[in-house]
Amino acid sequence: MRVAHVITRLIVGGAQENTVATVLGLRQKPDIDVRLYCGPTAGPEGSLEPLLDNIDGLFHLAHHLIRPVRPWNDWRAYCELQRAFESFEPDIVHTHSGKAGIVGRLAARRAGVPKIVHSIHGPSFGPFQGRLANALFRGAERFAGRRTDHFVTVADAMRDQYLAAGIGQADDYTRIPSGFDLQPFLVAENSTAKRASLGLAPGNFVIGKIARLFELKGHDDLFAIAPNLAKCIPNIRFLLVGDGIWRERFERLAKRIGCEKNFVFTGLVPPAEIPSLVGVMDALVHLSRREGLPRALPQAMAASKPVVSYDCDGASEVCLDGKTGYLIKPGDQAKLKERLAKLAEDAALRASLGQAGRTLVMEEFTVEQLVERQYALYQRLLA
Repeated sequence: MRVAHVITRLIVGGAQENTVATVLGLRQKPDIDVRLYCGPTAGPEGSLEPLLDNIDGLFHLAHHLIRPVRPWNDWRAYCELQRAFESFEPDIVHTHSGKAGIVGRLAARRAGVPKIVHSIHGPSFGPFQGRLANALFRGAERFAGRRTDHFVTVADAMRDQYLAAGIGQADDYTRIPSGFDLQPFLVAENSTAKRASLGLAPGNFVIGKIARLFELKGHDDLFAIAPNLAKCIPNIRFLLVGDGIWRERFERLAKRIGCEKNFVFTGLVPPAEIPSLVGVMDALVHLSRREGLPRALPQAMAASKPVVSYDCDGASEVCLDGKTGYLIKPGDQAKLKERLAKLAEDAALRASLGQAGRTLVMEEFTVEQLVERQYALYQRLLA
């Protein structure tokens, strides 16, 4: 079985980590020859390409595949991928992300690939966009959807959104949660030494947020409630894990609101360091307005950390309100402040929510389950 995966870029992010874990796992199957085609990766978000550098024949650079809409570049990427598929002759092309999803599926159909699969890691269209952009991307997904044999979603919420947009039928969708290596999170410790390296004291109450410093990630809401929380909880600290083009803006904002000492910016860190950072958190907050099922939530839950999340996309499928954490209406800053303050004052509550979260994650978020479910789907589609 030959399988070609296609993704726009390999920045440090959930969809990209999911894709890398999938191709590395499938590569261990004796009956699969797998390749990953990806556009150039650049910018402050980091790159996962080093994880694939020393594996012969796995990684293939699609030079013209870029994230922005550029008609001439997109046409060249389409032709480049078509030629690659005609040469490799895959039984399945499996695309990820918006641009690679559109261009890759069209190229695969043109190349006569028997089966085309698309993973929906997050919505390509929705209320987070302007009306024109929403209509454009919805139309593009419908067009590509008619050339797709099956969809993989990380959450049922993605299936429901795409079905409501008239893309595919219910039987065309399979939910495969974004599994990851649980062990580093299961053994993550609230290390005093790690805290000290970050400028955190043993007695600080640490709220973590793992996300690119970019639009739609919800950082502004956290900064909005920070001054009030800092007055009520002087030892509170906000640990922002990640980097992005908005970092300088947020650093200036922290100073302007008088909370410079309350915010710790880690900058870009490799995925291998995330468990140790989660270990020093007392709770994790997720405020993104657009994300299929954020890996940060199950990762924190695997480390027995309570989570607080906006009720967007698939977050409600792991952040069970009052059981594994607290689910909040997007933009409800008053409720966000209230829930974080409640967690800060009740260690027993944090432990209870954290343990329930760990149990849930261990049931279906292992990387082994991710790979086996993908493999079983391929076998079924080709049968």
